[in-house]
Amino acid sequence: MNVIQAFDYEQMSRLAAAYIIKQVRLNPSIVLGLATGGTPEGTYRQLIRDHKEFGTSYQKVKSINLDEYVGLSPHHPNSFRQFMNEHLFNHLDIQKEQTQLPDGKASDFIQECKRYDILIERSGGIDLQLLGIGENGHIGFNEPGTSFQTKTHIVNLTESTRKANARFFENLSSVPEQALTMGIQSILQSKRILLLASGNHKAEAIMKLINGKVDEGFPASTLNLHNDVTLIADQAALSLVDRGKGAEHGR
Repeated sequence: MNVIQAFDYEQMSRLAAAYIIKQVRLNPSIVLGLATGGTPEGTYRQLIRDHKEFGTSYQKVKSINLDEYVGLSPHHPNSFRQFMNEHLFNHLDIQKEQTQLPDGKASDFIQECKRYDILIERSGGIDLQLLGIGENGHIGFNEPGTSFQTKTHIVNLTESTRKANARFFENLSSVPEQALTMGIQSILQSKRILLLASGNHKAEAIMKLINGKVDEGFPASTLNLHNDVTLIADQAALSLVDRGKGAEHGR
């Protein structure tokens, strides 16, 4: 795992955007695996700024998002589809029909999970997967105890994950209790993985990721089995990591 230390959230976002932009320019038809939540928002702002100022094009890019809440339509203001539209897609020249998320209102969720796995396969697989990390080590919505062999599936969200996402809703009771998420096996099949972390509240998770053992009780630990993972984290998120592990400093 290549670890890059940023000074703060803003530098982490700039470094992450630069990494993604480089890959898009090298492969204009790249398949991007994208994530939602507070962590990638700054990265998306930087991608938009670059697109507007320097013209990086996303016309041929395909995107496949990690997850979506069960029960929310694509038009619901708190759906991940709306998050992606508002924070990224509406501001790029990407073709909307080339942007994919699970269907939270599917009539048959088992079939929807199978459809999503087929979609990933027919897209040629994900070239670059962007990830955040939960305080309990979840990636996507793969909570502790999830088998490393899982593909896209329906999950019951833990109380801690629902509380972490409650800021996007009116109250905790409004946060859905289930989600559709790309599985750990699906994530590991990505050619490259870019993991972002910022803040003291992520420090213990990052310490466990870098210093700990690979264990299904800590889903992110599976990233140590992948041969091309880059972690960009700020000083706060890396504050508990053994100094001997080292990290390249962002410029």
